[in-house]
Amino acid sequence: MTCKRHELYQAYMKLLELGSQCSETISHECQAKALTRKQVYYLRIIDENNNMTFSKLADFTSNSKPTITEVINKFISWDCVYKEKSDKDKRVCYIHLTPKGKRIARAEELTQLRLIERIEACLDESEINTLITLLNKLN
Repeated sequence: MTCKRHELYQAYMKLLELGSQCSETISHECQAKALTRKQVYYLRIIDENNNMTFSKLADFTSNSKPTITEVINKFISWDCVYKEKSDKDKRVCYIHLTPKGKRIARAEELTQLRLIERIEACLDESEINTLITLLNKLN
């Protein structure tokens, strides 16, 4: 590896490590360590869609309704979601996030914001502008 390529690699690895540290902090704060990426993805879908039902979540995730029922029951036991019956049709249940579920669903965004805060704390305005320019060059 050439010297500059090695330096770029080392700098990139430091950035990844910083992102990983931020992610671990957020995961700990959200009590989300035991969740898989797929489970967090399901929570994000619920967070982003009002009046999510079991059927809609099954469609969004390409799963069967029994699979979604199992996932939701697990989330309920972890205090991440709760069910609410429809006023119009008692056969329909809406899935809502608890405050804990919302924190977990939004953890990725919080991780990115925390990383940005760390970058801002280390760089002056001119360096931040240069970083923005350089990052925008990447496709």
